[in-house]
Amino acid sequence: MKIAVSGKGGVGKTTFSSLLIRALNEQGKSVLAIDADPDANLAAAVGIENADKIIPISEMNDLIFERTEARPGTVGGFFKLNPKVDDLPDALSAKMGNIKLMRLGGVKKGGGGCICPESTLLKALVMHIVLSRDEVVVMDMEAGIEHLGRATASAVDKLIIVVEPGRRSIETAGHIRHLAGEIKLNNVAVIGNKIRGPKDEEFLKKHLPDFEILGFLPFDDGLIEADLDGKSPFDVETPATAAILEIVSKL
Repeated sequence: MKIAVSGKGGVGKTTFSSLLIRALNEQGKSVLAIDADPDANLAAAVGIENADKIIPISEMNDLIFERTEARPGTVGGFFKLNPKVDDLPDALSAKMGNIKLMRLGGVKKGGGGCICPESTLLKALVMHIVLSRDEVVVMDMEAGIEHLGRATASAVDKLIIVVEPGRRSIETAGHIRHLAGEIKLNNVAVIGNKIRGPKDEEFLKKHLPDFEILGFLPFDDGLIEADLDGKSPFDVETPATAAILEIVSKL
C-alpha cells in the first residue's frame, strides 16, 4: 500500500500517521514512513529515539551536490534531472522494528536562490519510493500534496485527509481533494479526528457527504499527554488504538 496523509495544520495529521505506522508495524508489515511536512516531527510521534537528530534530506547539501551536481541555493548552471536515489531509503532512514523513516524537509522559497537541486532530488526520491518500493509507504504530507506529481499520483493507493469537526478543516479537505483531482489522484478518503461524540461524527458526515469516511479517532487527553511527555500515542492506553486497528482493517 502507498498512502499519503494530508490535512489542515493542527488537525492531528501526524498523530494519525504515527498510529497508522505503528499499527502496521505491529501486524508485521515493513513500513517506509516519510515525513514530508517540515513543520511536523513524525519520528518523535512514531517513538523513534533521538528523533530530533534526524537530518532532513533537503539539508544534506553534500548529498544534493553529489547526486545533482549542483550546489543547493546556486543560481544558473546545469544539474541532473534524474539523480540516483534508489539507495537512499535504506542508507538514510532511521529504523525501529519493521519501520524505516525518512525526513524530506522543506525547500526554501522566495529569496532563497535556485531551489531546483533540492526539489529535484526530493521529487525523484518520492517518485522512486511510490513507484518502486515494495514496503507499505505512509507519507505525512503538508496541508496539500506538494511532493506528489502526475507520475506518482497514479501509484498512490489512498490519499487520506485528516479532518476535525470545524468549518476550516472541512474547507481544507475540499481544497486538497481539488488539488488531488488535478493530478488524477481520485482515491480520496477522510479520517475524523478529535471526535467528542456522536454529534461531531454527524457534523462531519453532514458536511462531507461525498467523501469516503474511513473512521473516527476520539478526542482523548491521553494523546495530548503523550505529546507533552514525548511519547508515541501508540504507547499510551487510549481508545484511539482500537479505532486505528479498525481503520487499518478497512484499508
